[in-house]
Amino acid sequence: MSSENQEKSINDKMADERQKFIDSQPTDEEMTEKIIGHLKEIYDPELPVNVYDLGLIYNIDTWTDEVSMMKKCKITMTLTSATCSFSQVIIDLVKSIAARQEGLEDIDVEIVFDPPWGQDSMTDDAKLAMGLL
Repeated sequence: MSSENQEKSINDKMADERQKFIDSQPTDEEMTEKIIGHLKEIYDPELPVNVYDLGLIYNIDTWTDEVSMMKKCKITMTLTSATCSFSQVIIDLVKSIAARQEGLEDIDVEIVFDPPWGQDSMTDDAKLAMGLL
């Protein structure tokens, strides 16, 4: 076998293995759903409601990194107030999802206060848990 054919064969094998790896990974949408599941396990220490149902999560953007082929995520969220004493704890818990979710390489958290959080952001389950319904 010529070295050109061997090289092509190796490149084909590498491409096949890369595709197998990609095919075994969840889609961006599936990973977003897994992240939401994790977010629903993170509670605001001062309230009996998780950060997702509380309405603190404004956007979850999930994509596949072209180099590592692993998922990355950017979460845009807010806090109940700019002076929240547990803000760093909540942010760290959200960032730590990457360590607990297989196939997720990194989570970037962006904190915004516009639009400001309000009770209208909460799900009905959250309102019920807080006695607002």
